[in-house]
Amino acid sequence: MKKLLTIMLAVLLAALAVAASAEDNVKNADIIIVGAGGGGLSAAIEAVNDGAQSVIVLEKTGKTGGSLNFTSGSMSGAETVIQKIDGIEDTKESFVQDILNNGAHLGNEAMIRAFVDEDVDAIQWLWDNGLSEYNFSSMKTTGKHTVFAPEHQLYSVARTYKPSANDPTRYKAAAHEIMDTVLATDAYKGVTIDFNTTANQLVANEQGQVLTVLATDENGQTVRYEAKKAVIMATGGYSGNAKMMSAFAKNGANYLVGGSTAADGYGIYMMQQVGANIDPTAMSYIPTFPMGHETAPGMGVIASSYMWKAGGISVNQEGFRFANENDADVVARETALEEQTNAIQYDIFTDKIIEDTEALNASVFWNFYYAPGKPYNSAVVCADSLAVLAEKLGIPAANLEATVKSYNEHVESGEPDEFGRAYTEDAIKNNSAYCAAINKIEGEHYYAIPLKALVVMTLGGVSTNTDGQVLDVDGAVIPGLYAAGECVGGIWGRFVSGGTGVMGPIVFGRLAARAAMATEPATGYTLKTPAAVITEDMFAKDADSAESLFDMSQTLTDGEYEATVDGQEGPMTVKVTVAAGKIAAVVVSENHETQAVAAAALEKVPQAIVDANSVDVDGVSGATLTSGRIKDAAVKCLTQAAQ
Repeated sequence: MKKLLTIMLAVLLAALAVAASAEDNVKNADIIIVGAGGGGLSAAIEAVNDGAQSVIVLEKTGKTGGSLNFTSGSMSGAETVIQKIDGIEDTKESFVQDILNNGAHLGNEAMIRAFVDEDVDAIQWLWDNGLSEYNFSSMKTTGKHTVFAPEHQLYSVARTYKPSANDPTRYKAAAHEIMDTVLATDAYKGVTIDFNTTANQLVANEQGQVLTVLATDENGQTVRYEAKKAVIMATGGYSGNAKMMSAFAKNGANYLVGGSTAADGYGIYMMQQVGANIDPTAMSYIPTFPMGHETAPGMGVIASSYMWKAGGISVNQEGFRFANENDADVVARETALEEQTNAIQYDIFTDKIIEDTEALNASVFWNFYYAPGKPYNSAVVCADSLAVLAEKLGIPAANLEATVKSYNEHVESGEPDEFGRAYTEDAIKNNSAYCAAINKIEGEHYYAIPLKALVVMTLGGVSTNTDGQVLDVDGAVIPGLYAAGECVGGIWGRFVSGGTGVMGPIVFGRLAARAAMATEPATGYTLKTPAAVITEDMFAKDADSAESLFDMSQTLTDGEYEATVDGQEGPMTVKVTVAAGKIAAVVVSENHETQAVAAAALEKVPQAIVDANSVDVDGVSGATLTSGRIKDAAVKCLTQAAQ
């Protein structure tokens, strides 16, 4: 009996300890926000402005910004203070119609109108909080803040703004820098950001209100976040999840990720699991750039050769052209590449075309990335004949030769080709935005650069109303649950308009927070059965590549070893010191990573390898590419030490 009482007492004490631990891991706030990107930051600021005493933001990476860390930060707006200063007349209605048109009239007009209306105030807020003092890239050349931005379909009126961050070592987008600066002031001391904290599940209470988020903190502990007013999901899209993109787009598995790998779509899945509606068709709206340079398997940066401006062409894996390379319709070129085998093209050009591209002042990417001595020069394939070039590229030589022959014949005759590309001086002048020159593809040397379709944002997600309230599969509001940014689907239609990738999340974050503070979540709601649009297997992690692992049972020779791997915008060099047969030091001696994103990995991964005496360590969330490069270089060093 005494033994039984002892066991029962031990069980009771253990249960009490668990209960106490669970209680210690509960955090409460008026508003819980998941994601510290543009939508999350703007929502936190607006919630405080509307009376919130406490706001907790969960951020899975080690810094704020989300996709703002991967964009130049272009903004857009109509009837704004900026346009008025520049003397540009514009209307909100024109902006609405341009967005609808650019999205192939598949967007949600009510949401677009809500965006355009609030966008004016959002830009005014940014302007009043420091944007007025920022340097705009166009000021030196035009004396105006506003531009037509050719990276997307052109607006009918100049309404795009390209301010540069004041601290480019920490920020790429001015809007990100401004919001971080504002949140650091005493007025917003009620906002707490829990970094390296991953949201895992949304939980409804007995009234059907979704006010709870279960998450894992940086110590691996489960934390229960409880909101008094609302949970706002600002978790971004799924442009970092190749499995999800491949499920909804024909060649999605071959698209390059140009943004954060943290944009995995899991937040959308979390909302689906509490009954949120997701339109499968909108999930297939994944706009691409036809100019992605692959910097690591599946990852890339925007780096067009721009050789088509002076007579270059693009061919697919079969050696055929598939679009008008200098078509002013950006969408036509984007969608054409999406349909090609493996979503890859090869830009074909010659020495004369390089010279003319430079003469046209269109060689920015060439001079920055591809010219001799530049970081991606190794990607440039050169041959003294088309047949040899085709062999090096792995495409049919006969097809490439026939393609070039047909192209050259059109250059000679001046007749438009089957894709509508024109070859007369008048046509070039009429297409001045693309500043194309006319050249045959001929000469002593032939060059090629492989480029893939690259994704920086996705357009699918959950359905909301204009207040940001998440709607269930029957169109009813899920009490307490809001969403803003890329995790909301169906706003823009099939394609995105310039500047909405930055201002969209900021605007809808403001609207969601304002509504959340003004609305009491309804009671008596019953969660709907989730529709399995997104499945759990889309988040399965692939095992580390063999290159990232090393058998530490091997005998290592003491010494210092060095290895270089391809980095983001140039080589990364790592030095590993082996002492007494163990890893004594790992130093990244050279890197060209984006510091705002990679800093945590550059600091933590080398030390983790030393501490574990192994390269089989976890990478840093949000900086998985940098983490992998460090580990790959360390493996190369250890391989030298084992020989």
